[in-house]
Amino acid sequence: MRLSRVVSVALGALATAALTVFPSGVSQAAVAEYVAMGDSYASGTGAGNYTDLACTRSANAYPALWAAANRPGAFKFVACGGAQIPNVRSSQLSALTANTGLVSISIGGNDSGFASTMLRCKYLTTSSCQRAVEDAREYVEGQLPSDLASLYGEIRSRAPRAKVVVLGYPYLYETGGYCSEMNATKRQILKDGADTLNNVIAAAARNAGFAFADARPAFAGHSICAAQEWIDPGNVHPNAAGHAQGYLPILTAAANS
Repeated sequence: MRLSRVVSVALGALATAALTVFPSGVSQAAVAEYVAMGDSYASGTGAGNYTDLACTRSANAYPALWAAANRPGAFKFVACGGAQIPNVRSSQLSALTANTGLVSISIGGNDSGFASTMLRCKYLTTSSCQRAVEDAREYVEGQLPSDLASLYGEIRSRAPRAKVVVLGYPYLYETGGYCSEMNATKRQILKDGADTLNNVIAAAARNAGFAFADARPAFAGHSICAAQEWIDPGNVHPNAAGHAQGYLPILTAAANS
């Protein structure tokens, strides 16, 4: 056999081996099944072009965009707006199988009282906003770590070979300059709360051996009151641009790492 033929065969074998490495990284050929789990930040609330109104699942959401670009053998989009950890456990975990090659999930925001905190910060006083974030912090630091550890353990048990990517939450408001939506103090309070939540989620992901995709730097300069907003001020969720230009790149990078 000629040397060139030997090299070609060897490179082909190496390429094939690289495509089947789990769970350190995935590739188009390796993903027999992609399962997208979580809450409204995963389902695509605010991104339009909904394929399931009950769960506000959007064709513009990052899971659908990743699936369209990478063509996994199967795509199970089970994320649902309003989901909390118990909802993931009761209605989303069943989508996982031994064949699952990639899992993405964002969860924890609703468990920590995202909706009520946002309402209090947007419409009530600064002191009410501060109390809402402090109330949420008590749960986030005290109970959320164990809740996530249990859920992540169940994900790993059901999908033992999968690459699991946990996606965090972006800062919702720009903290610098004037913002007609909210005063500077409230915006800083919410930023501090987002740091607490994301840091807890990141630590839980690392402890489980999962990848954490940090949305804060990905959305930098594109929060509410930026010149180009990737978050809708009306529903305080990423818009289509936020999913395509904010979330999709960090999912792709984490999935391939």
